[in-house]
Amino acid sequence: MGKPENMRRLGKLTKLSGLGQDGAAPAAGRLPRRRGAGRPTLRHKSVFTTGDVAEICGLSQQTVIRCFDEGQLQGFRVPGSKFRRIPRESLIRFMKANSIPLELLEGQKIRVLVVDDDTEVVELFGDVLKADGRFEVASAQTGYEAGVLTQEFKPDVVVLDFMLPDINGDVVCRAIRGRQELKNTRILAISGMAAQAEIDRILAAGADEFIKKPFNIETVVERIVKLANRG
Repeated sequence: MGKPENMRRLGKLTKLSGLGQDGAAPAAGRLPRRRGAGRPTLRHKSVFTTGDVAEICGLSQQTVIRCFDEGQLQGFRVPGSKFRRIPRESLIRFMKANSIPLELLEGQKIRVLVVDDDTEVVELFGDVLKADGRFEVASAQTGYEAGVLTQEFKPDVVVLDFMLPDINGDVVCRAIRGRQELKNTRILAISGMAAQAEIDRILAAGADEFIKKPFNIETVVERIVKLANRG
């Protein structure tokens, strides 16, 4: 089914759901956004409920269910139940096909600042987080760069190496904690060299958690998501 026909059907379904003003279906690409759409608690998700999709796309849940059942929105049912689930990549395809602005979803990415002077570590985080699709990533290799980027990038989570070329991670932690605008920023400290006394020091300076190198990258990604959700 082509895009024009998709839009006609989506507009018809939207009209039937009562979303259009005065009973009229909204124009293609200008679907009304429901109140509360794009709330921060959605940004970490890789699989969405029909209610999530309705909130993000500005549709009624019934419209989303009809699009799912008619094959316009790809997903799966939870085994042994009637519940429908939509993977993030399927939702993105649906939004593109129906001219729904992607910023309603992409604008909810978790912002992660990786601070480490090890280029391989920075590249690992960059590759994994960007491929995941839930994250926006920036990197710094010194404490000074970290200070500049925290102010400009406003990260949700900082992945911070304790041993930096210019200053130690506990100094960066205190600088972040000293800024009111970064009060909700979470800090995940990492190091392969730090002794227990140094770990205690960076936690006391404001780091939320510490993970020792070498680490399992999937585990670290899970911790980043949980920390962002706590923010």
